[in-house]
Amino acid sequence: MTNLKPDIPTTIRSGEELDKEALQAYLNTQVPGFGPITDIAQFPGGYSNLTYLLKTDGPEYVLRRPPFGAKEIKGGHDMGREFRVLSMLKAAGYTKIPEPVVFCEDESVIGCPFYVMERVPGIILRAYMAPKLNLPAEQMRQLSEALVDNLVNLHAIDIHQTGLINLGKPEGYIRRQVEGWHKRYLAAQTDDLPTMDQLARWLTDTLPAENPPTLIHNDYKYDNVVLNPDDLTDIQAVLDWEMTTVGDPLMDVGTALSYWAEANDGPFEKSFNLTWLPGNLTRQEFANRYAERSGRDVSNLLFYYVFGLFKNAVVIQQIYGRYKKGLTKDERFATLLTGVQALAENGARAVETDTY
Repeated sequence: MTNLKPDIPTTIRSGEELDKEALQAYLNTQVPGFGPITDIAQFPGGYSNLTYLLKTDGPEYVLRRPPFGAKEIKGGHDMGREFRVLSMLKAAGYTKIPEPVVFCEDESVIGCPFYVMERVPGIILRAYMAPKLNLPAEQMRQLSEALVDNLVNLHAIDIHQTGLINLGKPEGYIRRQVEGWHKRYLAAQTDDLPTMDQLARWLTDTLPAENPPTLIHNDYKYDNVVLNPDDLTDIQAVLDWEMTTVGDPLMDVGTALSYWAEANDGPFEKSFNLTWLPGNLTRQEFANRYAERSGRDVSNLLFYYVFGLFKNAVVIQQIYGRYKKGLTKDERFATLLTGVQALAENGARAVETDTY
């Protein structure tokens, strides 16, 4: 047992309210038996898509919508795709997901596309909990091992038999990712950051041969999994499938490691995850366990780790760019440029020292 409490949504941030009446009318026509919405609240975490709790007299639901100003980011925040991924995973027999309910592409309802899924009750470990978490180091270790093992299991899904191969084009995936994220950075750039340019060149010049493709989540970390309150090593559901595709599984591992802060990392890096708390695997131990459990060669994992840092830096730059343009008033975003710099410097250090 644990005294941790499930995620508690709070008052909706100013300017991010939902039209309750329009939403109710739409859901009444699309979801048989959908009861009256008794309350709407907002989950405060995350910098990207906005997530709300819809309470009814029966089940609780979660609504996901893009952030305000996101229309300028081509290819991002695709609610329809995330809903399709959940639906395909359900059809494939994968059970560690929320039940998808409905996708709405009609922007006249609440001003943007959105989807609704059933809420999975449980514990989500978020970075802000770190000072008060006080989980025993041994439990933290078992939990971090379970996270790695679950990623191995995700990569073991047969993408051909299930049809999940149709989610993407695995051939040339790494090159497209490097080129695509570099273009996104240039489109969102607000300041001259030479280290970001250096990383883009290094990634382009050191593209590895691709591994056989698997399903890849692309945003795999503690706060995207729901844990059983009675056994924190029991993962109930994996969340946030927006960037899921098929490709080299080490791209997933590299992204996970790019979030995986250690005790000696800086405060910005630690703001992503709880992985720096005592007991957690180190990045090297994460890589070793993944290699052992999956049977995959991770000797070239440095490239994938550096790409993960670069990609995260670009995402943060996009958010900061929206703030600079006045497209969002969320004051959490005002200092994000220092985060772009921190991740870029980590990438340059990793290249220089050949370590992650």
